[in-house]
Amino acid sequence: MPTLTIDGTEVTVDPGTTVLQACEEAGVEVPRFCYHERLSIAGNCRMCLVEMEKAPKPIASCAMPAGDGMVIHTNTEQVKKAREGVMEFLLINHPLDCPICDQGGECDLQDQAMAFGRGNNRYDENKRAVKDKEMGPLISTTMTRCIHCMRCVRFSEEVAGVPDMGALYRGENMQITTYLEKTLDSEMSGNVVDLCPVGALTSKPYAFTARSWELKHTQSVDVMDAVGSNIRVDTRGAAVMRFLPRLHEEINEEWISDKTRYAFDGLKVRRLDAAYVRKGKKLVEANWGEAFAAVKTALKGVKGNEIAAITGDLADMESMAALKDLMGTLGSDRIECRQDGSHAESGTRAGYIMNSGIAGVEDADYLLMVGVNPRLEAPILNTRIRKAVRHFGLKVGTIGASADLTYKVDEYGDDASVLDAVLSGKHDAAKALKAAKKPMIMVGQAALARVDGAAILKATRDIADKYCVSKDWNGFSMLHNAAGRVGGLDLGLTTDGGVNGILSDARDGKLKLVFLLGADEIDTSALKDTMVVYIGTHGDEGVKNADIILPAAAYTEKLGTYANTEGRFQRTEKATFAPGAAREDWTIFRALSEVLGNTLPYDNLAALRTRIAKDVPEFEQIDVQKAAEWGDFGTKGKIAQGAIAPAIENFYHTNPIVRASQIMADCSEARGGLVEEATGTNG
Repeated sequence: MPTLTIDGTEVTVDPGTTVLQACEEAGVEVPRFCYHERLSIAGNCRMCLVEMEKAPKPIASCAMPAGDGMVIHTNTEQVKKAREGVMEFLLINHPLDCPICDQGGECDLQDQAMAFGRGNNRYDENKRAVKDKEMGPLISTTMTRCIHCMRCVRFSEEVAGVPDMGALYRGENMQITTYLEKTLDSEMSGNVVDLCPVGALTSKPYAFTARSWELKHTQSVDVMDAVGSNIRVDTRGAAVMRFLPRLHEEINEEWISDKTRYAFDGLKVRRLDAAYVRKGKKLVEANWGEAFAAVKTALKGVKGNEIAAITGDLADMESMAALKDLMGTLGSDRIECRQDGSHAESGTRAGYIMNSGIAGVEDADYLLMVGVNPRLEAPILNTRIRKAVRHFGLKVGTIGASADLTYKVDEYGDDASVLDAVLSGKHDAAKALKAAKKPMIMVGQAALARVDGAAILKATRDIADKYCVSKDWNGFSMLHNAAGRVGGLDLGLTTDGGVNGILSDARDGKLKLVFLLGADEIDTSALKDTMVVYIGTHGDEGVKNADIILPAAAYTEKLGTYANTEGRFQRTEKATFAPGAAREDWTIFRALSEVLGNTLPYDNLAALRTRIAKDVPEFEQIDVQKAAEWGDFGTKGKIAQGAIAPAIENFYHTNPIVRASQIMADCSEARGGLVEEATGTNG
């Protein structure tokens, strides 16, 4: 391992470490624009120049490998002059936009010009001007500010896997653009806004709405999918102004999807901010007392076996546990969290989580995906798979619909019955699994929601048991697309017949009352003759046939716990207050239980969480991924021939928040609805 001296301090670093990284380990700040630790080295801004003894001129520290015996100086007069010269050149054509630039207060160029610049400019020539580019509804461009660091180009090609961006022309005429000047064709495009060190690429929906110093920052967790990306919620007053990523190496690194980043306007519109009770054929606004009284009246004479509940994809564990307890006081245990009809089973935790972990994808050398399109279901996971394919030699095979996942894939056909051949060992996928040292099999909700989903689950479990599970490795993974699903399975919210059984019994008149906790992904027409109590945030599908509506808080407005697809418990924080009369879901059930005469045994969140921990032992271990004990799950049966229908048809319309978002509607229109793509693969 090379040992070098940096400003008089000896540092030993790993082989392959650059001088810039060695300086960071020594605690020395080196300015940079083009360098980014998750992108390839470009070495084109020259801001990171340092002095190396015996070298004829300053070196670009981002591109120079650290060598044994090197002596580096970062604060000499030569380095100072070099940095001032580079900064002077960068500012030659940069417009004087600072007072009106939307990146003001968060601009790397601004900060580094103050710290390392000359303070004056010797150039009097006219500044060049570049026409702004069209990059769709998410990214605003002022390309005259661009300093050609190429971060956005490298991100789109290397991380997002969409080679739409690049540089045209040469020298002073160079321009960064999407080649056809169209919407950047990626679910991760918004990350280029974070990467841009100047104000050339900014957030179009956020533009000129707030300054960074006006905002209150709250650390939280995303619920747009089951990955559990760590985010920062920026609010001003009662309004959520934007979402930004937080660093979490094991989950989202420092990226978030466009849906996570830009759906904030959906939190402001179509909100339920008052209770409603149906009188005749009309829903009439009511206060909480009147709404609870209506629920009590509706429950009179109703037996426990005539009551059911369905929880939605965005429900937190506290809310689901309180609803489960309320149902218990009513004599019913029929509560279902799998509103898509999935045959995922509760009980054996290893059978419904991603056992390898999201970061574990980088350790695997072969991945077989069954009914999974991670690009639409979990874009963050898809970038991790792409990273493993590009850098660590991961090979990927799929059984399911053809799709452009941004990396090379061996497609084994869109027929679930192929699993029988894989299990028998006669299929090419079986040979690849057997040859791999750390193989993975990932099953998605699209496969499990089929009529034979239980048999598919059993087949994937047996394949994993045969090839993917060893003493120190469990390669069985289930990819969920609902933030509340793993938590619901941990709480045991599954019933015989699943959600389809509940809807069928409601249609047949066997159910008298159904609670819907944010359940908006079902066909509620089956409930039109059943008393429906809807608890949720938006006027979406769930309220169409509701008789009593109780307004609830969204994920940015409450303290809630979610288990992500790898089984890791994480918590949202309260960034702002719920609108109007809306309340946190668990408090609604606690107050309702008192009106019904069977008060739930907790008065605060801490007591509720203690109650949950009795049923889910790992619940209080926040942000820890624990290994689950391997077991048996699924039901042996015949897997029917036929295609696996996609789990997501429109990436931008997957829950009530994004369906209320105008920004997401604009994205959907700009990208033609983003129905499941079947355009082959892109190496």
